[in-house]
Amino acid sequence: MAALAAEEVARGWGCRRIEAVVPADSGPAFRLATALGYVVRNRGMEKPLGDTPPDLPEGSRARPMTEAEFGPWLEKSEEDYARSWMERGVPEAEARAKSERDHAVLLPDGLATPGALISVVEHDGRPVGTLWLAVREDDAFVFDVETHAAHRGRGHGRTLMLLAEAQAIVEGRRTIGLNVFAGNDPAERLYASLGYETRQYAMYKPLL
Repeated sequence: MAALAAEEVARGWGCRRIEAVVPADSGPAFRLATALGYVVRNRGMEKPLGDTPPDLPEGSRARPMTEAEFGPWLEKSEEDYARSWMERGVPEAEARAKSERDHAVLLPDGLATPGALISVVEHDGRPVGTLWLAVREDDAFVFDVETHAAHRGRGHGRTLMLLAEAQAIVEGRRTIGLNVFAGNDPAERLYASLGYETRQYAMYKPLL
């Protein structure tokens, strides 16, 4: 009843959707939210790390992103992030504003932003993907990981995630987290195979 009352209040304020965060270990709460029409937008996943950085596969190496690469990468990152929100019910103007705002907050100094490690992975000398890892006070967080379209399906996504773990361990962090949007099945399977576990679900419901 309280959840339904909250929806009515939100409607009265003119809101078009309502959101909730549900812990992954709270089965009854998740079932209730689902029964009320909430759907998963994304989920937060986490993995404990050991003390030894994993090696990258033979032929693969990582290097810092260059300033020349940063501009095009940022533009694409903002576009992809906005589109992910649009595909899940957020109006275009709102999604684009959120993307621009979030990137500006998280990368105020571009590649020089403290705690931001933005890397390019090369395989046999060719760039195959990019990684944006944030080293935070108590953990590390993967904000963006992408294998270039022409090189997908060859295991480079796993290489990028191994790089994220290696960087986090070198920086003294023993926990790494990420968010994955619902419907990104290849990414979800990859993260699960690497030992990531879901900690919470971000859910939403359109208000008609």
